[in-house]
Amino acid sequence: MTTISLKVPEHLDHLLATESRRRQVSKSALIRECVEHSLSSKRQRTGKASCADLVRDLIGSQPGPADASVNPRYLDEAIQGDHHRGRRRKNPRR
Repeated sequence: MTTISLKVPEHLDHLLATESRRRQVSKSALIRECVEHSLSSKRQRTGKASCADLVRDLIGSQPGPADASVNPRYLDEAIQGDHHRGRRRKNPRR
């Protein structure tokens, strides 16, 4: 194996130490696993970012029901809300 020297901030070192103790592996083994997982998952992608990739840091940060993306009731409510808002926005240009 090749040796690599890596500098990490203290908070990341703390996270690595905690997780390596929990898994009962060395920090080196944990870092290898994380790097391998990260690189192999990127290889599987098409190279284009999905909408979820672009807003990954925002997912779950807004209040609302946990099942909003899969519950048809919320979609119906959103469509009806857009429809009613559209009626109010008509511009009297005559």
